[in-house]
Amino acid sequence: MATFLYRLGRLAFRRRWFAALLWVAVLGGVGFGAATAPAAPDASNSMPGIESQKAFDLMEQRFPGSTADGANARIVFVAPEGQKVTSSEKRAVIEKFVAEASDGTQVASAVSPFQAKAVSEDASTAYSTVTYTAKADDLTDAAKNTLKAAIKEAQGSDLTVEVGGTALATQPSAGGMAEVIGISIAAVVLVVTFGSLTAAGLPLLTAIIGVGVSMAAIMTLASAFGLSSTTGTLASMLGLACGIDYAVFIVSRYREERSKGRTPEEAAGLATGTAGSAVVFAGLTVVIALAGLAVVGVPMLTKMGLAAAGAVAVGVLIALTLVPALLGFWPNAVLSRSARKRGRVKEAGEKNGGTRWARFVLRRPLPVLLLSVVGLGALAIPVLDLQLGTSGDEAKPTSTTERRAYDDLAQGFGPGFNGPLTIVVDAKGAADPKAAVQVIEEKIGDTEGVVSVSAARFNPAGDTAVFSAVPADAPTSEKTKDLVQTIRDDRPATESSTGAEFEVTGTTALNIDVAQKMQDALIPYLIVVVGLAIVLLMVVFRSILVPVKAAFGFLLSVLAALGSVVAVFQWGWGAELLGVESTGPIMSMMPIFLVGIVFGLAMDYEVFLVARMREAYVHGDGPGQAVVTGFRYSARVVVAAALIMIAVFSGFIGAGESMIKMIGFGLAIAVLFDAFVVRMVFVPAVLALLGRAAWWMPRWLDRLLPKVDVEGEALGGQSVTAAPAQDDAADLEKAPV
Repeated sequence: MATFLYRLGRLAFRRRWFAALLWVAVLGGVGFGAATAPAAPDASNSMPGIESQKAFDLMEQRFPGSTADGANARIVFVAPEGQKVTSSEKRAVIEKFVAEASDGTQVASAVSPFQAKAVSEDASTAYSTVTYTAKADDLTDAAKNTLKAAIKEAQGSDLTVEVGGTALATQPSAGGMAEVIGISIAAVVLVVTFGSLTAAGLPLLTAIIGVGVSMAAIMTLASAFGLSSTTGTLASMLGLACGIDYAVFIVSRYREERSKGRTPEEAAGLATGTAGSAVVFAGLTVVIALAGLAVVGVPMLTKMGLAAAGAVAVGVLIALTLVPALLGFWPNAVLSRSARKRGRVKEAGEKNGGTRWARFVLRRPLPVLLLSVVGLGALAIPVLDLQLGTSGDEAKPTSTTERRAYDDLAQGFGPGFNGPLTIVVDAKGAADPKAAVQVIEEKIGDTEGVVSVSAARFNPAGDTAVFSAVPADAPTSEKTKDLVQTIRDDRPATESSTGAEFEVTGTTALNIDVAQKMQDALIPYLIVVVGLAIVLLMVVFRSILVPVKAAFGFLLSVLAALGSVVAVFQWGWGAELLGVESTGPIMSMMPIFLVGIVFGLAMDYEVFLVARMREAYVHGDGPGQAVVTGFRYSARVVVAAALIMIAVFSGFIGAGESMIKMIGFGLAIAVLFDAFVVRMVFVPAVLALLGRAAWWMPRWLDRLLPKVDVEGEALGGQSVTAAPAQDDAADLEKAPV
């Protein structure tokens, strides 16, 4: 492996124009394919294996066209305190709004609250529903402007008018200025780490090219493989994160080899052969983790995982080919300015910060280990109270009209009004379908926690009916979750007495079912990912305990991060500091995303840091000195890579949407824990306590596992030439500034 990559690195360095033009051609080719490919299909919300999905499928079959996904707007009218919307003056304003809204283009219907009985019991609140023939993304400006004008005129009265629904929904910003600041901090970290604008810009450039290739490829293949516009979300995040890390590792090793007097070409080959080997196995581990998303059983997640795995693979290929090629264009520009001025690169000192920290841990490994484990374990405790769900308008800031409309409806009609349950009754097997449906209606209506049920609506064949049940509590409440479970638990007796079958669905029930499916899939996913990663790391490090240690450290960091997310976004600890206005369940996919993304970054840091220790151990260092050597050369780069990711992810905390805040906070805190507690504290403490046992492997297992030269042991036989001092100085004098 190391020998092959060494030759590949030298080849890319020598044939740099060919390598660079090849990637330009690839980018142009997939870019052309993306530009000419059919539009990506809408995201599929299919969730096989859950009751809510089965009920939706039955509705689609028995009520053709009833699940049309045209845009809608729910306009909420609230009368001033002590007044009623049913007064002649208020009624006239509302009726005028309905008339004006119905005249808009693409409008399917605009229903008056007085005809639809959409007036609260105390007559303080009413709502009108406007539906469209087109999806929200396909609405014309004319259609939106007509609705906005009608709303603005109604707001000119003394009524409070708010708007919910999809037609005029505000799109959440990813992070705004905070995200720009995060990326700026990342750039500053790179400049400080390398002391060179070129060295700082090269990883950013290659990572952006990699993400461009990956995203264009996803768009090109979208129609053929059913990839939606959201499939690339995870791919872009991980492609950028891993792409930067991989390039940073190669550039850092190149600079190290130059400090030993290697010629630029030789340094590029050795960097690709050593750090490149670590990149290959780190990338392979990440690909395994992402492909493991298939075990969740959700098609959308499977596609997202495979797309992200492809993006990581592209990042690995770019690190092994384009990075050494660009080093060939600017062999000295990536060195620090001081090195170029001196005329010779200064080798890393024996007593840099990484060395001093490693020796500090080696002197007192047990207290350091206990402190790190206890600290992360305490932060993980809130995970025991983890509640998954999908937030809606209630999680948006109160500055948005959608949130205010949600609150007004909850106050006027009850908290459960925003999340009604849909009951689908299959009465084919009943002797009297209408009587069977009536019995089911009465049974569910009498269930504790149900406020009201609507009249049942039958399909043309008369064998299937649909009605809604309004819970007493909010859609994200645990009481609503218990209510859904109670209705389902009481179902067998009702079905046996009526001969009809029924299922509970609707957005609220669907969110509950999805959350449960994600929670059930989390443990199997962790087992698959961690298990396969342990096997791969055993091949890389020729050890049993080092991979087990890596897996345990990852679990500590990801659980501590998830616990912190629960504490802030579910319990509300410090929520105000992050601008979180309401707390509630954690996003259903958050744990899966957190595991997948953090596992990828954690394995980057683990492989790069420990591979350097393994390399030193193989080349004769004792166990303790190997740890010091690893930290001497790798700690600075790992810290820089982690700071970059923390800065980028922290930018999302500035978003207005609570869900995006949650993702940004979770990823940033997870990288913080993994890089600075697990890799910098837990790992050296464990290796210090294990000593030589850390690198032990039974002979039979060593013979069984394939041998790969990650440490570059075979490179000792290569022609490793050192650049003469005068030649090196001459090279540096020609370096681009």
